[in-house]
Amino acid sequence: MTTTPRFALPLLHAGQAQKELFHNEAVAGIDALLHPEVEAVGTDVPPATPEPGQAWIVGTAPTGDWAGHGDEIACWTDGGWRFAVPRTGMTVWAESLTQPVRYRAGTGWEIGVIAARRIEVDGVQVIGARGEAVATPAGGAIVDDQARAAIAGILDALRAHGLIASAEL
Repeated sequence: MTTTPRFALPLLHAGQAQKELFHNEAVAGIDALLHPEVEAVGTDVPPATPEPGQAWIVGTAPTGDWAGHGDEIACWTDGGWRFAVPRTGMTVWAESLTQPVRYRAGTGWEIGVIAARRIEVDGVQVIGARGEAVATPAGGAIVDDQARAAIAGILDALRAHGLIASAEL
């Protein structure tokens, strides 16, 4: 094996000449992937004047120097473009979107999707698994239209956010 299995970073060999070149190439790859940040997602045309360290998530129809690198991370270095093939679960901060994007094999880059079993604030669960359906109030001896409208609005909002299942009709 001459490269690492996950991100194809170059490995040194015993007795290898010019080890510094391979070492520097590996460090450049680590620098791009350690805490990845990209300027934009889905860009097909390389920028005209990139700065060293700037990176982009290449779109699905790349041109120029990016041709053949769709969905990869393109990072500009003093030595030119370096590309990294994303792995499932890889998360990158997208500066233009001010949010993270995550890669999933077969799906590509997902923008704004957060997968979790629960969300906690200060150690207290505030969102968990989806609750069972709650029926909209109906019937009863005394009908308060305003209270029913308020309850129905709350239930509709909880359903729209996916926090409770839709009521069976």
